[in-house]
Amino acid sequence: MGFGQRLTEATRKSGTPLCVGLDPRWESLPMELRANRGGDTPDSLQAVADAYEEFSLAVLDLVYGQTGVVKPQMAFYEAAGTQGLAALERVMRRARAMGYFTILDGKRGDIASTAEAYAQASLGGARHAQATFPVWQADSLTVNPYLGADAVEPFISEARKVSGGLFILVRTSNPGSGLFQNLECQGEPLWQRVARQVGAWGQTHVDSSTLADVGAVVGATQPAELAWMRRQLPAVPLLVPGYGAQGGALDALKPAFGPKGIGAVVNSSRAILFPFKPEATDWRDKIRQAASHSARELAGISGMAGA
Repeated sequence: MGFGQRLTEATRKSGTPLCVGLDPRWESLPMELRANRGGDTPDSLQAVADAYEEFSLAVLDLVYGQTGVVKPQMAFYEAAGTQGLAALERVMRRARAMGYFTILDGKRGDIASTAEAYAQASLGGARHAQATFPVWQADSLTVNPYLGADAVEPFISEARKVSGGLFILVRTSNPGSGLFQNLECQGEPLWQRVARQVGAWGQTHVDSSTLADVGAVVGATQPAELAWMRRQLPAVPLLVPGYGAQGGALDALKPAFGPKGIGAVVNSSRAILFPFKPEATDWRDKIRQAASHSARELAGISGMAGA
């Protein structure tokens, strides 16, 4: 299947466009997982990595059936050193084995051979001489387009070798995003200029799902921009962060979706991962309940519930 078909299948199978972000944070983890690893203050990076892995694997089990898409955030695992990266590798492996569609949130952006190396490691596998070694094996990757076409095209090329895809930063959900993204560029905001280029990159690889393999990151805190994207670039799949803890309103998400709820996945991280106090013993039930609630909300607003 093509990238759009695979993404659509993942959301239809679970019945919701929910994407669960895996953003482990030491201070928010259940005390149950921290107790033998230093408590409030971890006793080593290995302790942090072990706790992150145990928690992430538990989340994969707890949200199974409530979502088909997960988005590990590399930064949190990387902050646990090489041990954290090894933990992420095992988390990615488990997610693939469980059938999740994975979005590796690395926000990569570089040129030439450096971009190729990032792309290979993230997607199809790192190539050394005639050998190829799997690393992250993600289905998709977030990419920063600021360096221009030659910084993005190696990622597109690598993704297409494995029917993978990209989500390129276009209009992000952070409060300071307008500093550059709203700058006027030849009569339109810079983010719209980037969005049109995203559409151009993907237009030759639209599969039967009607979606391309080059998508855009557009925040839930930007409802007008979501509506513009879906209207102007209907084939561009959207990754929508900012729903939940970042303040994105549910009703604002509706314009992001195409017919029958396809075309967008909506990420929620903290609201699903940490709906409990660290000392809670029922944290697993809380995560299940939070995921179920978000899955139902998003199925309803997207139109997928009635599809």
